[in-house]
Amino acid sequence: PTSAQVSAVPQPGRFCYTLDNDVLTTEQRQFYEDNGYLLIKKLVSDKDIERFRKEFMRICTKEVNPPGAMIMKDESLRSQYGQSEKVVNKVQDFQEDKELFRYCTLPEVLKYVECFTGPNIMAMHTMLINKLPDSDKQTFLHPMHQDLHYFPFRPADRIVCSWTAMERADQDNGCLVVQPGTHKEPLKPHGYPKSEGKANKLFHGLLDYDEKSPRVHLVMEKGDTVFFHPLLIHGSGINKTSGFRKSISCHFASSQCYYIDVKNTDQEHLEKEIVEMVRKKYNATSVELRDIWNFRARLVQGERINL
Repeated sequence: PTSAQVSAVPQPGRFCYTLDNDVLTTEQRQFYEDNGYLLIKKLVSDKDIERFRKEFMRICTKEVNPPGAMIMKDESLRSQYGQSEKVVNKVQDFQEDKELFRYCTLPEVLKYVECFTGPNIMAMHTMLINKLPDSDKQTFLHPMHQDLHYFPFRPADRIVCSWTAMERADQDNGCLVVQPGTHKEPLKPHGYPKSEGKANKLFHGLLDYDEKSPRVHLVMEKGDTVFFHPLLIHGSGINKTSGFRKSISCHFASSQCYYIDVKNTDQEHLEKEIVEMVRKKYNATSVELRDIWNFRARLVQGERINL
């Protein structure tokens, strides 16, 4: 269900996941409070999406090489397809690419982000995902997870993801799958799934996930955008078509959020993995998780306070 299809019974003064504003209706606020996500139809224009698509193609062919971006590829396909969109499945941390980073500054997106973070907004984590055809190996299945697992900053309620479909996303090509209401649950232990097939680097999933849990497949058209809480359990299936399923997203946080030390928590093993990757990539000897997030973070509205 989308927010427009639900008649909510408002509870004034009971909102804790959304902030008072004149953008969301009471019904939309109540839907997010209850479910942890909110789908807005046709929020991003076809023109903008086409610009993002063209920039992604330029990155695939190495016409542009954004500093600091992590380009994830299926190396087994490179000999067959060379440098093309048929090989690249994700561009992560594109904060130095002016064209892609425009997504994080779109007024129509920030208007909604502010409903969850408040007026001082940091763009913390950026991704353009190109889900490759994958009917056999399930390499690009993203197991059910909570995004807060990756984030060493709090409070969780002032963090939100904006995820925009760059073409129709449905069950055939691996749309988002969410478990409504799980944003009210604590952060759970994550790790690499024990399922068959090779898991992508850092594609962690819930270690104790009940496959029978009720789930909603978010069928979205081009330009549709879903905003969701970092504790919402979600994932995406495999792409069973011969085409590509693209989406662009950013995790935003209030600049009043603060960093936490994840040592001796369930996030500690993730910290070690990320720090090791960064040290290897940049030949850096002294890097901490907070340094990595400071490098990624960009102020997109208001003033910078803590983050």
